[in-house]
Amino acid sequence: MSTILIKAATIVNEGNEFIGDILVKDGFIERIGSSINAPADREINAEGLHLLPGAIDDQVHFREPGLTHKGNIYTESRAAVAGGITSFMEMPNTVPNTLTQELLEEKYQIGAKDSLANYSFFMGASNDNLDEVLKTDIKNVCGVKVFMGSSTGNMLVDNRTTLENLFANSPMLIATHCEDEATIRRNLAHYKELMGDDIPVRYHPIIRSEEACYLSSSMAVELAKKHNTRLHILHISTGKETHLFSNDIPLAEKRITAEACIHHMWFSDADYETKGNFIKWNPAVKTAADRDEILKAVLDGRIDVIATDHAPHTLAEKEQNYLQAPSGGPLVQHALVAMLELYHHGKITLAQIAEKMAHNVATIFQVEKRGFIREGYWADLVLVDLNKPWQVNKGNILYKCGWSPFEEATFRSQVVSTIVSGNLAYENGSFTNEKSGQRLTFNR
Repeated sequence: MSTILIKAATIVNEGNEFIGDILVKDGFIERIGSSINAPADREINAEGLHLLPGAIDDQVHFREPGLTHKGNIYTESRAAVAGGITSFMEMPNTVPNTLTQELLEEKYQIGAKDSLANYSFFMGASNDNLDEVLKTDIKNVCGVKVFMGSSTGNMLVDNRTTLENLFANSPMLIATHCEDEATIRRNLAHYKELMGDDIPVRYHPIIRSEEACYLSSSMAVELAKKHNTRLHILHISTGKETHLFSNDIPLAEKRITAEACIHHMWFSDADYETKGNFIKWNPAVKTAADRDEILKAVLDGRIDVIATDHAPHTLAEKEQNYLQAPSGGPLVQHALVAMLELYHHGKITLAQIAEKMAHNVATIFQVEKRGFIREGYWADLVLVDLNKPWQVNKGNILYKCGWSPFEEATFRSQVVSTIVSGNLAYENGSFTNEKSGQRLTFNR
C-alpha cells in the first residue's frame, strides 16, 4: 500500500474542528499533527478543504444477487465512494433472500471481489430460520435484519412467537423495519374501494400511516425491553416514533437505538406533487412536521444515526402507476452533500454530521477501528469542498438505475477525494481501478 500525506486540512472529528496534517501508511492513520514532514508516495494539499471520517451507511440495498438490473455491489459501492461513504451494511432482501449462512457467505465473496467500499451484510430473519440466525458470526457480520412489515419473499416476520424467539435469542444486534402489515392492508383496501387501481401517490403516507409505523416500532421496543435485546430501529419516519427513544444515557450503553434517513429529513408529503413515485419509500415520506421532528430528534440524541436506505429501481419500474411502482430510491452518492446542504442552512453542524454518519454507527455496531479519525485506525476519510456548487443531472449520476430524487438540485458542497482503507479510491471525479473495500469486523 502507498503512503498518503494530507496537508493543512480542516479536520472535523469527535466534536472538534482544527487544521492539521494526517499521514496514512499501510491502510491506517499513522500520525495526526499540526505539521507533519514525512516522505509519502502521494501528498494532498487540502488547504481550504474539510476532512471528515468516511461515512458508514448502516442500511443499503445494492440488489445483488438476483436484482442486478437495478444495481449491483460494484456500481452502487462506486457511487457510495463518490459520495463520501466509505463503508456500507447491506440488506438481505436480495434474490434469493439471505436466509442461510451459505447465501450470506456468497454475498461476502461478491463484496471481496467487487466492492470499492468496505462492506458488511446483514443476516436475514424469516418466520422459520431461527436456527440459521443463531449460527451467525458476531465478529464478522454486522447484524440480523427483521422486516416487521411487508417485504420481499419470505422475509415478513409477522408471527409473534417467532419474534419473541428472535428477540430472546439473537446473538447480536437486531435491526428492524417497522410497519404494521395489518394496518397497511386495511388502509389499502379502503382506498382501493374508493378509487380502484388509480390511487394517487399522495395517499402513500396515509396508507402506510403513522399508526402503522408506531404500532410496529412500539412493539419492537416492548420486545427489546422484555428480552434486553440489542435493538436498532431503521428509518424512523414519524415524529410520534421519536418519543420511543431516549437521550439520557451514553450511546455505548444504549440497548435501543434508532436511525433516520436522508429522505425523511429532506422531503415532505408536499413533494409528491412534483416527485411522484420517485419519493415513494417504505416507510413513507410524511408531513413537514414529521420531517422537522425527526431532525430535532437527530440533534438532541434520541435518534442516533443518519443513513440512506439506498434502494434503486429502474426508471421504467418507477414510472408505473402508484400500485405497481416499487418503493425505494438511490441515495448513497448524494447523502453527504445533502446533509452538508442542511449545514449551510444552519440546521446541523459539521461535527454532528460526522457524529451521526460515522462515529455513532461505529459505536452502535462496534465496528473495529473505523468511524473516527484516530491514530491506529483504518484510514477511511473524505475531503469535501464546502464552496464548490454543482447541480445533479443525468450526466453525473453514477447509480446503475440512472436517476436520482435530487435531480436538478444544486448542492453547495462537493466531495473532492475519498480514501477507503488507506487507498485513494476517488479524486476529482475519477476512480482508481483498485478494489479498495475491506470486510468490516466487529469488537464483540
